[in-house]
Amino acid sequence: MSQPSVSYKRHRFPPAIIAHAVWLYFRFPLSLRLVEEMLLERGIAVSYETLRRWAMKFGRDYARRLKRKRSSPRDIWYLDEVVVSIGGKKHWLWRAVDQDGYILDEIVQTRRDTKAASRLLRRLLKRQGCPPRRMITDKLGSYTAARRQIMPAVEHRSHKGLNNRAENSHLPLRRRERAMQGFRSPGGLQRFVAIFSTVRNHFVPARSRRSALATHLHRLDTMAQWKGVAGIAA
Repeated sequence: MSQPSVSYKRHRFPPAIIAHAVWLYFRFPLSLRLVEEMLLERGIAVSYETLRRWAMKFGRDYARRLKRKRSSPRDIWYLDEVVVSIGGKKHWLWRAVDQDGYILDEIVQTRRDTKAASRLLRRLLKRQGCPPRRMITDKLGSYTAARRQIMPAVEHRSHKGLNNRAENSHLPLRRRERAMQGFRSPGGLQRFVAIFSTVRNHFVPARSRRSALATHLHRLDTMAQWKGVAGIAA
């Protein structure tokens, strides 16, 4: 069943402007005030608070409509966790990516233990629909214990040097964190990464050798799809 189109009722700005603003905010490491300034240069006067509301409301709508990559039992999951300070307290963003660098799932938790690792694996299995061929992590023992409980038949390689793909996946969020001067709450971080990672998955090519022409065509295709889900396709 197809989803209903995005509703722009009671918004005075045209859908094309809203979609462009949301694209700028989630696609590039820009603060809301920088997006506000970029739109003003084009003669569009909109406050950063309005942009914040657009980002959360329409960002969720667009992300739900973007196509997800199909899971496969041949996939390899790379798992890692990164600390995020929110209000002076440590929180952990647990993340899983596949062999192409596609972000599979993320979850913000206060723990860095077996219970937290198990929660990530259960979410992954439910979301992906099948276990991977192999799981690769750093040497945190919680992954080993969680994998033994939840998917004992899956091969597990635990080595810091093998997990660079997951560790590198944190870098775009770190850049956004600096641009935004941190996150206000764990819930706000969870809502942001759910949209941010979906948009990044959509626009960034898979980790493979691409010619300049293939990259150019990929960008054109993803932009066309973005306009389609936003309801502004020509």
